[in-house]
Amino acid sequence: MAAREETGQATLEIRREKLIDACRALRDDPALAFEQLMDLCGVDYLDYGRESEDGPRKGPRYAVVYHLLSLKHNHRVRLRVYLDDEMPLIASVTGIWNSANWYEREAFDLFGIVFEGHPDLRRILTDYGFIGHPFRKDFPLIGQVEMRYDAEKQRVVYQPVSIEPRVLVPRVIRDEGFARD
Repeated sequence: MAAREETGQATLEIRREKLIDACRALRDDPALAFEQLMDLCGVDYLDYGRESEDGPRKGPRYAVVYHLLSLKHNHRVRLRVYLDDEMPLIASVTGIWNSANWYEREAFDLFGIVFEGHPDLRRILTDYGFIGHPFRKDFPLIGQVEMRYDAEKQRVVYQPVSIEPRVLVPRVIRDEGFARD
């Protein structure tokens, strides 16, 4: 476990296999009392730091970040757990904080992170037939399929994307600083 405080909020980096024990300790220890999970999100570090002087970031591609609140002590803490690149898998914390249920479903849907032991891990924001995970950095920007309602078939149908890719160049209108009377 490592602690960082570069943003003014403590960040604890926890090994994946220690997550459940750490979360229980943070919730149950009266000196800590982090009884509320405020947020849980997935992170994809695929291109992170690519343009820095040190080159691309080295380390795992995926992480899950938990934001906890202690109402009793008015403290916040952030937990970060790095995951394997090939199969991002982590234990579900729904048994510790019920509020994790939909947050974990969202991270599963958008990043493809699998929460082991989740009571109902299924898509929550995208359609059940959706292919891929749209918040992954390597997901195509135009998508792969589009859906529309077909009046003849009286149902929703899927078809390959028919939109031609285009580059948007914004039109710039600005005052060139000419003197006005």
